[in-house]
Parts: sequence; structure tokens; C-alpha cells
Amino acid sequence: MATQYENCPPVSITKTVSVYPKILHPQNKVVSLSNLDRQCPTLMYVVFFYNNPLSLACKSLSLESAFSNLKSGLEETLSMWYPAAGRLSLNPSDGKLNLWCNNKGAILAEATSPVRISDLGDLSQYNKFFEKLVFKPDFAGNFSEMPLVVAQVTKFGCGGYSIGIGTSHSLFDGPAAYDFLSAWSSASAIMKQKKDIVGLYQPVHERPSILLLANNNTTSQAVKGVVDKLPKTTTGAAAIDHLYQLIMQAATEGSLLIKSPGSNSTENSYLLKTFHLSGALIETLKTKFFGENDGFSCSSFEVVAAHLWKARSKALGLRKETMACLQFAVDTRNKVVPPLPNGFSGNAYVLASVALPAAQLDQISHKDIVDKIRHAKNSVNNEYVKAYMEGLDGRQASLPPLKELTLVSDWTRMPFHKLQLLHGEAAYASPLVSPIPQVAYLMQNPTDNKGIDVRIGLLPHNLDAFSYYFLSATR
Repeated sequence: MATQYENCPPVSITKTVSVYPKILHPQNKVVSLSNLDRQCPTLMYVVFFYNNPLSLACKSLSLESAFSNLKSGLEETLSMWYPAAGRLSLNPSDGKLNLWCNNKGAILAEATSPVRISDLGDLSQYNKFFEKLVFKPDFAGNFSEMPLVVAQVTKFGCGGYSIGIGTSHSLFDGPAAYDFLSAWSSASAIMKQKKDIVGLYQPVHERPSILLLANNNTTSQAVKGVVDKLPKTTTGAAAIDHLYQLIMQAATEGSLLIKSPGSNSTENSYLLKTFHLSGALIETLKTKFFGENDGFSCSSFEVVAAHLWKARSKALGLRKETMACLQFAVDTRNKVVPPLPNGFSGNAYVLASVALPAAQLDQISHKDIVDKIRHAKNSVNNEYVKAYMEGLDGRQASLPPLKELTLVSDWTRMPFHKLQLLHGEAAYASPLVSPIPQVAYLMQNPTDNKGIDVRIGLLPHNLDAFSYYFLSATR
């Protein structure tokens, strides 16, 4: 039934305000961003649906009250997370983005819709209507004018609510965004009334020296001379090396698609599909692939990532001699020396990488893939992070679509649906289209904490084949 709303405007914005920190900070502070922060300055959106039919408190909550509670909570949260009230700015000396803490504020919008949440069907499945539930500021591509946090609270005809939140990826990675939203939830008037305050670390906004390594041109001439003699395809970070090889492979084959500036035709052609894997089903997959008595154990992420890589590569029909690559995000907070401080609020994820010829990937066992995933994850150490940061240095560019590259992001340790921005937990927290729509997000299922929802972007002609190969092992 959701499709009836996709081509009409049933959401009306009734109010838009700027939200400023309750306690203002000096406006001349600039936070130097790392190359990880600069990879994706755009806003990343998640829509939270609150539609608990048993919650009289939610049903009786007025839109004015919900808006006021969220606004007061955000004002308090921005006092501690003050960079979120700032703007990105270009450093005139090197043309790179940094974070100017200028107190320009976040944006909070209020909206209404006659639509009933039940009319939207399965909230885990992406719907274009969801794009109407987030506030999209007009900044004409000028990131210095883009608010770094935007939110829209929408009341539906059934009395339920959605809260669509966008945060710049230059501010936060996943865990930091989760901490920010947890702080906001805890600071809201609704949670204060419940006295349900979440204990959080004090946020640390300054980026540590290891993440700013490539910003400082302090490499000695002797070291630089050695580096210059290394093959350009070797950086010491497998993810960078493999990506370079994939781009060269696609260019040689003539299949490299370079997007023109401002073009989003490729993103629009992807279909976002969510596949539900219950906790019991994941245990069944482990038994099927690894047996019951051989002593081998693995995490749910490892078995799902291994299976997804094989299924996607088969579905896309990779030629046997081409290189296929799996890359997945690894949190470096405890992998660098010294470890990043508790409460670090910036981007701390790098990609680990496994690469194999497509023919070998088709034949190799899931157990061997899991071993390779573990080896890649364990290779992420202090030296890997340094090499990765240096590999990202230079002019930023969009990643071209590469069918040989499978990207996985693990959100299972960030249960966004549990954030009580209004009364009770969210029925679902749905990420919207990301700048790289083909990324597979692994998310905790709201009704099965051992289950995983796999959200992935696929081209229409690949959807049926992927569904077959990904789900056939579960039958």
C-alpha cells in the first residue's frame, strides 16, 4: 500500500526553527578534521518510527509537546556536542574541510501527514515516501552553509510519529552518532520525566595525532625518498591497494563508470532491499557451513558477511578471472597506540579487505572465507591505520560503482531502534539512501536481538539472482 503515497506530497512542514546550544562556546574554535572525516561530508539520514499501539502516552502526545521536548533536549545536547552546531569550512591553505564551531545551530522541523503508519507496510523495507520524513536543507552544494544536524518530527493521521534525523558524516561515525542521539534522548523532557538518564562518556571532539598524520607534512626527506621508490599500488593498507587494483581492472576492461559532478542517476537506479535473518536461522547457517562438532565457531557478522560476499558475486555474474573484493568497516578506537579516548566523537573506522579471483571465491568454503575475514580484521593495527590515512590524502573523489567490490557495514552493535526519543522504543529505525547505495548494512532486528536485517542496494536486474543465492542456503 506504500506506493500510493510515493507520487504525492502528503507531508506538510508546519514549523522550522534553528536550535542553538544552551551554553554557547567561543566562535573562533576550529577542529581539524582527519581524512576519515572528510570522506563523506554529506548528511546521512535515519528515520525512527514510533507507533506503539499500547502506548497511551505516545497516542496522547501532542505535536507541539513532542517538538518542544525534542528542541529542549537538543539545546542541552549541543552544549556538550558543540561542533554539531557549527559548520564545515575550507582551509584556504590546502583546500581541505575543517570544522568551524561557530554556533550557527542545528535545524528542527515540525510536520504533519494524514497517512497512517500501518499504511506504509513493512517499515524495514525502504520506501521513497520516507524521504519526505526528513528535512533536506538547501545549501546549493556549499558545505559551509550546510547545517550539520537536521531533524524533522512528523505526526501521522493515526497518532504515531516519525523522527527523521540527518547528521554529517564529517561529524560522526556510527558509534559516535549513536552516542550523540543517546545523549539527545536522555536530555529530552520525556526521558527526564521518567528519570531514565543514560550514562555516557564525556564527548572528546579533538582528533588525535595519528588520525591527523597525513595532515602534517612532517615526513622527513629520507623517509619520503624510500616511500617514493615503492610501487604506487602498495600503501601498506590492503583496502587502499585492493581498491586501486579494482579501479585499474575496471578501466582496463572498459567497465569503469565515472559519474559527472552532481549526477545521481546511478544512485537512483539502485533498489534498496532488506533481508531478514532470524537468530535461529543464523545458527542454522553456522551449522550448515561449519558443522556441529569440529570445534569451529564464528560470529554472526562473520558468517553473514562471508555468505553475502559469495551470493552477491554470483548474482552479479563476475567473470572467473576477475578479482573480487570484500571490504568491511573496522573500528580502530582500540587498535591504535595509544587507544582513542572513551567518548571520541569523530570518525574512527577504516576498511579491512579480502580479495580473491572470482573463480576461487566461488569454490572456497565459507569457513576459509571467515578465516580470511579474521586475518584482514586482525591486520588493522597502528601501522595499518597510518598507511590508510596517508592513502586517503589528496584530492577527494566519489567512489565509482564497482560490481567486483562488496562493501559491508556492521550496525548490529548500534541498536538505533532502542533510542527513546519519544515514549518507548522505535518500531523501526530505517536508514535512507546513502552516497554509496550498494553498501550492505547489517542491523539488529527490533524483535529479535540475535537476528540481523541486511539492507543492501542492488540494480533491478540483479535483485532476483541475489535473492536466490542469498536465501537458498536458508532453505
